[in-house]
Amino acid sequence: MRRFGLIGLDLKHSFSKKYFDDKFWNESINDCSYELIEVSSIENIRELVTQSKLNGFNVTIPYKQRIISFCNVLCPVTELIGAVNCIKIVNQKLIGYNTDYIGFLKGLPNKIKFKGQLAIIFGTGGASKAIQYALKSLQMEIVEISTSKKRNALSYDEVTPKLIEQAKILVNCTPLGTYPNIEDSIEIPYQYIHSEQVCYDLVYNPPLTKFLKLCQKHGAVCINGKIMLEAQAEASWEIWNNVEEK
Repeated sequence: MRRFGLIGLDLKHSFSKKYFDDKFWNESINDCSYELIEVSSIENIRELVTQSKLNGFNVTIPYKQRIISFCNVLCPVTELIGAVNCIKIVNQKLIGYNTDYIGFLKGLPNKIKFKGQLAIIFGTGGASKAIQYALKSLQMEIVEISTSKKRNALSYDEVTPKLIEQAKILVNCTPLGTYPNIEDSIEIPYQYIHSEQVCYDLVYNPPLTKFLKLCQKHGAVCINGKIMLEAQAEASWEIWNNVEEK
């Protein structure tokens, strides 16, 4: 039996286990399992991997950046991103990958031109690093918004109506609005959202977050995190099975 899993802090509403359980059932994959592994610290990650006999695993909040120091090897793209969400284990060595950026790009509408336009990213955690890499690959100008003082990031107080109006895409990389806290949302001047914009929320539960509802009211193209999650999960599976090195 080959064993895979998701390592994170609070996994009770996780998408990953159901996705892989369904995949294994639908594709008659009988020699694999996928489990949720909640840990309050990743300091003993190597022992955990050995004890669990994992062949690979995904990483989620809050460990996407912290896990890097435990990796023996990082793929080149992951080094550039600075966050890991997929680990492949080869001869007890941890090889770090990032499939979040792949999933994010799969969710973008093909017909919209992003090159040379402005992107606003809300949040500066591990997921946002992958999104930043993805948007830079589209040759977009990036503005990051953070609740804490960070170099090269604006505060929410600095988010002006003009900035909102100028953006082609606004991406919520914070967990705000995730079930059960569905009334939470980033605080921005939503009245300046318009129909020429794409508003993308990495949150997938609920399918229409408060952020997306408020953007939808003003005619924006709204995308939730489901496509991204499915695509990044599939990319992880390909990595674990040597289908295609990312």
